[in-house]
Amino acid sequence: MFSLHEGSGLLLLSLLAGLQIAAEARGAPPCRPGFSEDLYTVVVPDITEEGWHLFNVKFVSCGRGGLVRFECSNPSDFRIEGDGVVYAARTLQRTPVPASPLLIKAVDTTTQQQWVTQVKMMPPTQVQERAVPPVISKTLKEIVFPSQNADSTLKRIKRDWVIPPINVPENSRGPFPQELVRIRSDHDKNRSLRYSVTGPGADQPPNGIFTIDPISGELYVNKPLDREHIPNFHLRAHAVDLNGNQVENPIDIVINVIDMNDNRPEFTHQIWNGTVPEGSKPGTFVMTVTSIDKDDPKTANGMLRYKILSQNPESPSSNMFTINNKTGGIITVAAGLDREKVPQYTLIIQATDMEGNPMYGLSNTATAVIRVTDINDNPPEFTAEMFFGEVPENAVNVIVANLSVTDKDQPNTPAWNAVYKITGGDPTGKFSVPTDPTTNEGLVTVVKPIDYEITRTYVLTVEARNEVPLARGIHSPRQSTATVSIRVKDVNESPYFDPNPKLIKLEEGMMPESTLTIFTAQDPDRYMEQTIRYSKLSDPANWLMIDQNTGRIKTIAILDRESPYVKNSLYNATFLATDNGEKKASGTGTLQIYLVDINDNAPKVFPQEAEICEKPEPNAINITALDGDLIPNAGPFAFELAHRPSDVRRNWTITRISGEYAQMSLKIGYLESGIYEVPIIITDSGNLPMSNTSYLRIKVCQCDMNGDCTDQQHIMAAGLGTGAIISILLCIIILLILVLMFVVWMKRRDKERQAKQLLIDPEDDVRDNILKYDEEGGGEEDQDYDLSQLQQPDTLEPDAIKPVGIRRLDERPLHPEPQYPMRSAAPHPGDIGDFINEGLKAADNDPTAPPYDSLLVFDYEGSGSTAGSLSSLNSSSSGGDQDYDYLNDWGPRFRKLADMYGGSDD
Repeated sequence: MFSLHEGSGLLLLSLLAGLQIAAEARGAPPCRPGFSEDLYTVVVPDITEEGWHLFNVKFVSCGRGGLVRFECSNPSDFRIEGDGVVYAARTLQRTPVPASPLLIKAVDTTTQQQWVTQVKMMPPTQVQERAVPPVISKTLKEIVFPSQNADSTLKRIKRDWVIPPINVPENSRGPFPQELVRIRSDHDKNRSLRYSVTGPGADQPPNGIFTIDPISGELYVNKPLDREHIPNFHLRAHAVDLNGNQVENPIDIVINVIDMNDNRPEFTHQIWNGTVPEGSKPGTFVMTVTSIDKDDPKTANGMLRYKILSQNPESPSSNMFTINNKTGGIITVAAGLDREKVPQYTLIIQATDMEGNPMYGLSNTATAVIRVTDINDNPPEFTAEMFFGEVPENAVNVIVANLSVTDKDQPNTPAWNAVYKITGGDPTGKFSVPTDPTTNEGLVTVVKPIDYEITRTYVLTVEARNEVPLARGIHSPRQSTATVSIRVKDVNESPYFDPNPKLIKLEEGMMPESTLTIFTAQDPDRYMEQTIRYSKLSDPANWLMIDQNTGRIKTIAILDRESPYVKNSLYNATFLATDNGEKKASGTGTLQIYLVDINDNAPKVFPQEAEICEKPEPNAINITALDGDLIPNAGPFAFELAHRPSDVRRNWTITRISGEYAQMSLKIGYLESGIYEVPIIITDSGNLPMSNTSYLRIKVCQCDMNGDCTDQQHIMAAGLGTGAIISILLCIIILLILVLMFVVWMKRRDKERQAKQLLIDPEDDVRDNILKYDEEGGGEEDQDYDLSQLQQPDTLEPDAIKPVGIRRLDERPLHPEPQYPMRSAAPHPGDIGDFINEGLKAADNDPTAPPYDSLLVFDYEGSGSTAGSLSSLNSSSSGGDQDYDYLNDWGPRFRKLADMYGGSDD
């Protein structure tokens, strides 16, 4: 058989701790704070890792709870938590054993009272040295392999044979290795066997946790186990002989890690947020807090209990909330939640394992923040009972008064936002009270015009409410209603016409100075003594005038319904009425005149031009008449050919088709191509019929088989339209103007060139250019004059003028140039002086004459003059006694003359 020996030494430490706790619980004296022991003796392993649980110290707090703080004398190697559990602060290969004990100090953070205990740490080697030399423990249970037949063949194990699992506590403090069980085979009596184990924790990761003595078959655990990491191990034991032959079937060994309370609860959130409406009844659910514990939830180590440690503020009661100790649900237990007094509560929640046992359980805390939400438990209240305002009459969309309210509810929420309603004093709805979204004030606003002459004062009753109804049991107080007194100010209003527009009906053709109507306006300012003046604002056809005092409207022209300013027989004129107030006001009125048609327009033929073939077939023209009047003063029309000229009725005939149309056709078999003006007499159907002779312009032409004209060029030669003639004349005029401008420009340019040739002295020319002049005298041409003409200037014939080719270059050109008024004849043919004065006057007025400082050439000098020679250049003695020095002041062009005649005698 295969037997199992459980070592009581493995659970010795745990059992002793439980017995000690139970003894203390039974015989504990009255509560006195302090450590349970003055000296603790603990065994620490040779190798530790950071965060390993080493040992616990017990402190009796007597209800002090989290107010006690623990400290140790070697914080670099060891760390102590608030529950007295000591952990390794870092990884140590060999745990240092101080010469002096480790000191643990507890400090009350409120009173600063201190307590000290000592911890003596021993390594596992010292414990083993003091122990009995290692021998096979007789207390260990044995696991015996099943018996086999004599032929050494393996016997099948029953399927329902189960080896009980081995239970090993987690976080064991050793010493290690620790014996668990001994595995033995019945064959070890007659031969030597070797034992081994396989599986996770032995030869598979995590390797080396479990080992077996191959000779004795004792199974060891080599390090502390962690249930939260691996809750159980499944190993397989083997037995072989020295040659490695299997002598037993492998057996399965299950090792369960027993949970220890080594994990404190952890809240999923350190700060929990919840809300509850103010005024909630007791039992109202708020929120649920949750904590988890890594220990086995099936044991007390993982069973949590919740409680509220503190509430801040403690108003109106210190126990406004309670918590379900199992689920963590928080509910209200007292009434009196008022957001306006306490908007928020802060709760400290504690979760403790071991089913909430404060002595053995581990605990942790979290914060629950409960915000009290607002409900509409405070109605809005006006800051005053009466508000005042004023508004000018006729003003619209004007704020008259601001109504302010107070509300204790949370701002900018539906329970705080005010809504105003007018409950009295405004039956016609002339006011409204919207809410200012920023200040929450009520804005009393005028939405319809107010007439001072009707109502001078308004007294409104306004009620203030919230966007949401008040909470149940809350009623609006008297302060939620206010009175608003509004005074209306009188202003100068514009006069108004009544009716507007005003319609009158008249016959067209009314003569000037005829009275049409009286169009007056009313002044709405009954309490102001004002006069109204009238004026014309719009009169498109300028037919009317209005009396500025009485508003009487007269005509100043004949009213014509066919005017382009009349639309659909309706003529509109606008008039202005202005009062004489301090600030003048004016109003407009429209007068609509419906003009009744009379027969004042004679009909005209339409169309005015047409084409017809030379031969009778086909040669019909359809015509109608246009009449500006309306029926019955228009059609039906009567069409008739005029009696003159006589060939009209001989060549043409007209046939009436209907009251609106007639047909023109040739009466003779052939009519020569050309343009014919045919007079037609058209008579309308008015009460007093009107007739008119209209001329129809008919083009007679040769036609093809389809009746279309084929000799358009011949017809065009016979006559041109008015538009074509005007266009041709305009083109001719423009062309003549261009030619005339060109000729004038050419003549002006020639005269300027000749003047420069006469005046510029080559020696005085600043440009140093050589100017070439033509011959000035001598020769036969210079002597070819008919002296007889000088005696009789009146007999000078234009044909006797010399050709241009033999004239002197400095002569004025005679042809062509503008014609000026003929000079008057000299008083006497022999009076050469008058002749010269006339020529001088004509030259001064001539725009084409050379400059004043140029040489003027005259054709006729006369004879028998008593004066001497006109030229002093012919004799050097004629001006000997005259001073010519002033020629030096005339410029460089006269310097030559000054040198010749001025100065000394030489």
